[in-house]
Amino acid sequence: MNTTIKTLSIAAALAASLGLAGCAANAGSGNSMPMDHGSASPMSSTMPGAGMSPAADANHNQADIMFAQMMIPHHAQAVEMSGIILDKQDIPAEATALATKIKAAQAPEIEQMTGWLQGWNVPAAMSDHTGHGMTGMVDDAGIDKLKSATGAEAARLFLQQMIGHHEGAIDMAQQEISAGKSPEAVKLGHEIVDAQQAEITQMKQLLASL
Repeated sequence: MNTTIKTLSIAAALAASLGLAGCAANAGSGNSMPMDHGSASPMSSTMPGAGMSPAADANHNQADIMFAQMMIPHHAQAVEMSGIILDKQDIPAEATALATKIKAAQAPEIEQMTGWLQGWNVPAAMSDHTGHGMTGMVDDAGIDKLKSATGAEAARLFLQQMIGHHEGAIDMAQQEISAGKSPEAVKLGHEIVDAQQAEITQMKQLLASL
């Protein structure tokens, strides 16, 4: 089972546990999945304008749909990675505090975005996510490496992977801010950019101290 399928399964489980039926980057080499097919803006090639999809209406457009459908599994992987660290012993307190914060923030956002998609009568997950803009995702080997790492090594790997993961989320959020129509979705895009950029700064500082 590849990372995309596993992440979608995790997203589904998270959404179900939150009372919703729906599916819910590595900064170093070798752990991120190249998913932009050469496009400078990965989501742009998969985001037709408003009116080009029967699911879009006056309150949202295809960009909003794509943003939610891709950010749900992206968030789900961040929650998974945070859970891996929180299950370990001898992790620096600053790293576990950050993992707790990420998990607490992103799980409710999965619920929120799943609710939007249900309200828009579109699937909570696309069938062809692979290769369509989910930048920053960590591949199977990277997740396995995180699972097997211990102590400070695990903390460093988590921070390196999560920095790239956050950078991918910021990229998708910025595209939603530029192309989205739903006020709620655009607002979430701004919140993701602000929160995750601040966390990237925090993670880089923490990484330098380990």
